Amino acid sequence: MPTPEFIVSLREKIGHESLWLSGVTAVVQRDDGDVLLARRADDGQWTSVTGIIDPGEEPADAAEREVLEEAGLVVVAERLAWVHVLPPHTWPNGDRAQFLDLVFRCRYVSGDPSPVDGENTEVGWFGLDALPTVSAGQREGIEVALAGGVARFERHGG
Repeated sequence: MPTPEFIVSLREKIGHESLWLSGVTAVVQRDDGDVLLARRADDGQWTSVTGIIDPGEEPADAAEREVLEEAGLVVVAERLAWVHVLPPHTWPNGDRAQFLDLVFRCRYVSGDPSPVDGENTEVGWFGLDALPTVSAGQREGIEVALAGGVARFERHGG
């Protein structure tokens, strides 16, 4: 998926300056307990499906949309599990951004996973005891999303 048009428009005005963006992470689980992971095309890392919330879009709708666009699956966002700030990121072209990440636990409804839009090279279901190598942050997101309870949030600093 190309860079969203609203970001392209902002970049025309501010260049590589850091953007504050809202994003979603969709932790999708099937009835058998397996979770969906995707191998990113840009860095080869396995992650839950992630994406940017479009202006005016409901975050839960964004999570569902991203899973459909990136993995070809219909899911329902059932619960906001975690709200946190990701570390600043700089892309190879010099663009900088930092994300407020909203992690949703999502229930699988239908479809066969496949890398639909080119953002991922592989998509598949994994048992919790057989996850491929994922970052500590991704693992924590999966654990928090599947733990149940109320949404978790973090405060940094004083």
